[in-house]
Amino acid sequence: MYETIQILHSYMAYVVLAVLFLAVANALIGLAGNKMFTLNKDFRLSLFTLILSHIQLVVGLILYFISPNGMKAIQELGMGGMSAAARLLALEHPLINIIAVVFITIGWSRHKKFMEGNKKFKSIAIFYGLGLVFILSRIPWGQWLN
Repeated sequence: MYETIQILHSYMAYVVLAVLFLAVANALIGLAGNKMFTLNKDFRLSLFTLILSHIQLVVGLILYFISPNGMKAIQELGMGGMSAAARLLALEHPLINIIAVVFITIGWSRHKKFMEGNKKFKSIAIFYGLGLVFILSRIPWGQWLN
């Protein structure tokens, strides 16, 4: 079961990153072009990104708590005894990605309060963009690209 969830979490990450990148690019294009925020494209893309990022977070949290290495490494070695790669997987990756999903959620919630398309696009561009940067900063690239 652990391996299945790990594979799901890894492959779903590609989809989440692609959709998050599209949502940020769409918001920046809409903001730069002073476009109207449409229900069919802009709203749905932003909502789909929000939903996928939350599903990825839940799958990641499940993986973290059923992992044979996650909490055990922290309990046995402590933070000072862990290597940089182990600390990335045990602490930095989960914590930063939780914060990233919080930023994405804030962007979604803020955009609903505005009536003007410019402000909606700006909210999504800023907060989804911060979420994207945070996620990219803590991907375990050494393991992920192998």
